Amino acid sequence: MKFDPAQKLYELKQFGEFGGVNPSITDSSTYTFLEGETMEETFQGHMEGCFLYSRHWNPSNKYLADAMAALENTKSAWITSSGMAAITCALLQLCRSGDHIVTSVTTYGGTFAFLKNWLPRYNIEVSFVDITDMKQVKAAMQPNTKVIYTESVTNPLLQVSDIPELAKMAHKHGAKLMVDNTFTPMIMTPALLGADIVVYSMTKFINGKNDCVAGAICGTNEFINQLSNVTEGTAMLLGPVLDPLRSSGILKNLHTLHLRMKQHSKNAQFLAEEFEKSGLKINYPGLPSHPQHELHKKLMNSDFGFGGMLALDFKTEKNANRFMKNMQDAGVGYLAVSLGYFKTLFSCSGHSTSSEVPPEVQKQMGLSDGLVRFSVGLDNDIKSTLEKIQQCI
Repeated sequence: MKFDPAQKLYELKQFGEFGGVNPSITDSSTYTFLEGETMEETFQGHMEGCFLYSRHWNPSNKYLADAMAALENTKSAWITSSGMAAITCALLQLCRSGDHIVTSVTTYGGTFAFLKNWLPRYNIEVSFVDITDMKQVKAAMQPNTKVIYTESVTNPLLQVSDIPELAKMAHKHGAKLMVDNTFTPMIMTPALLGADIVVYSMTKFINGKNDCVAGAICGTNEFINQLSNVTEGTAMLLGPVLDPLRSSGILKNLHTLHLRMKQHSKNAQFLAEEFEKSGLKINYPGLPSHPQHELHKKLMNSDFGFGGMLALDFKTEKNANRFMKNMQDAGVGYLAVSLGYFKTLFSCSGHSTSSEVPPEVQKQMGLSDGLVRFSVGLDNDIKSTLEKIQQCI
C-alpha cells in the first residue's frame, strides 16, 4: 500500500486551546496540579495528558512530536534541541557499557565523532562498515550488538541504505535498526521499511529556514516513554529540550514540506542530469548511473523525487574552493554548511561537515579531497542557475 506522508500530516487535527487554527504556544516552564496525588502520579509516568515540567513534556513540543510521528508513521516521537541530541539520546537509551554498535563509516561528521571518540569512553564498542555491503554488515555483527545505525542516504557520499535488509539483519540478531532520515523526509519512510527508530536534524529540510537548531526521535510508544522516564530516560535526564516557540515555528513550516521537497528534488534532478551530460563527476541517486539508483526507486515514496542533495568531485580542495567562491560571487547560493535551505548551500565535505573523519578514513571510504556537497535550493528558474554554475567551473 502506498504511503502518503503529506496527506497523513494534512489529516492531523491540531487546534489551539481557544480554537485557533494554529496550536497555542506554551509560555510556561512548569504546570499546575489540582491535587498533590496527581502530581505524584505524573512523576511516576501514570497520568496520560498531564504536563509536569517543560524539560519532560510541554504542549508545544507534544504538538510537534505528534506531527513528526504522523510524518514517519510511528506511534510516537520526542523533540530535542538538536539533531545530535536526537542521535546521542537515542543511542544512549539503547546501549549500555559492554554493548556493541554496527554503523556506516560514511555518516555525518558529528555522528562519526560521537561513535568513534565518545562512546568508547563508556565501553561501548563500534564497528564501522560499508553499509551498502551486507556481507560486511553481517561479519561485523556480534552477540552483544544492540544497534545497526545508518542514514537513509549517507552524508556526504549519498549511498542508499537497504533499510529492509538491514532491518532483517538487526532483528535476526536481537538488535534495533536506527535510521537518520535527515536527507530524505517524505521521500523515504524508514519505519515502514523495517526501521525501529528514526532520527532527524529538523534544522535541515523539516524546518527549511536555517533559523533554528532542532531534532526529533520517532519510534514506538514504549521507546519514547523510556526516553522520557524521569528516573532513567536519557532525553529527560540529559535535558536537550527545545524551546516551545521554536517548536511552534517548525510545526507551521512542516506543513509546506511536501511542496519544498518536490521542488528541491526537481531542481537537483535537473542539475544532476545536466552535469552528467557535461562530463562532470556527479553523484546523485536520481541518475541511473548511481550504484543504488534502483534500490532508491524501490524504497522511495515516488511523489517526492530523489532529494535535494548532490555532490560534484573536483579532485582537490583548491579546485573545490575556487569553484565554490565563484558560485557565491555569481549568486548561485552560499558557501556554508548545513542543508535544506531555500537557497543553495555548498561546502567541501572533507574539510567541513566531515572534517571529524580522519583523512585516512576519508580516503578509505572514497571521500575525495575535492568533493563539493550541494544542498540544492528552491530556485524558480533552475536553468538560469545552471548557466551561472557553468560559468564558475
